[in-house]
Amino acid sequence: MESEDNMVENLKEQILRLKKEKNAVILAHYYQRPEIQEIADIVGDSYYLSKYAQDCKEDVIVFCGVLFMAESAKILSPEKTILLPVYDAGCPMADMADYDDINDFIKDYPDAAVVAYINSSTEVKTLCDVCVTSSSAEKIIRNLPQKDIVFLPDRNLGGYLAEKIPEKNFILWDGFCITHEKVDPKSILAIKEKMPKSQVLVHPECPKEVRDLADYIGSTSGIIDFATKSDEADFIIVTEEGIMHELKQKNPQKNFYVPGKTMTCINMKKTTLKDVYESLDKMKFQIDLDEDVRLKAFKSLENMHKLSR
Repeated sequence: MESEDNMVENLKEQILRLKKEKNAVILAHYYQRPEIQEIADIVGDSYYLSKYAQDCKEDVIVFCGVLFMAESAKILSPEKTILLPVYDAGCPMADMADYDDINDFIKDYPDAAVVAYINSSTEVKTLCDVCVTSSSAEKIIRNLPQKDIVFLPDRNLGGYLAEKIPEKNFILWDGFCITHEKVDPKSILAIKEKMPKSQVLVHPECPKEVRDLADYIGSTSGIIDFATKSDEADFIIVTEEGIMHELKQKNPQKNFYVPGKTMTCINMKKTTLKDVYESLDKMKFQIDLDEDVRLKAFKSLENMHKLSR
């Protein structure tokens, strides 16, 4: 009987073979399983991956992430084949912003810029002036001429941006990330008590009481950069635990701690090597979008890249 290690290596070899045959590139988010990050050509946060997908030369993109990421790649690159290895890998936060509800909501704010976090559905993006990521949001919103900003779907990222840009008036949709929302500030303080010099690095999707404990607040890539450049040795990482793989790869001599038992996004962990292999082998779960819907959503993503320059 084949050992598990041999099976994994065999799958990796088959994936690499299929990738060459089909002129494909594998993109993986930092929250994916370590073995998925290892097989990927590019690992990054949602902004970097969306930009790479638009610029890359390959015909086929295997997007190891969640549905809104693969759809964003298709919006930007309709001529490419976008594969999502696990089609039901969704985003609960994105699902909290329903198209009809948002459409009704924004009618009350006709003079506001409607800004959507990229963690939103394609349909919702059609209603928005611009999309943002956690790394690009502040710059983009500062570049908008409007004073009033309807921000959706994440109330926590929106609240953080409202603190950073007090000259703007934020109207927040009441959505949140279930993984970041459940962080208990006491679990951070418990680690700080044992290691008072540890730096607390927090994703802005966390609630305010957690952000208030942070030494640094930033995107996934921002957290990795901060920890890598820092002279400190101990860090409390307050975001999805998949980031630990990259942090340890870049900083083997440093110590990283997650508050509480775990911070795991179940949807991000659905993708396995077998799923990637089957997706490439059978060209399974291709992303298809209605062209009228795609063109309307394209404007918000195009503005994201323009306004973040």
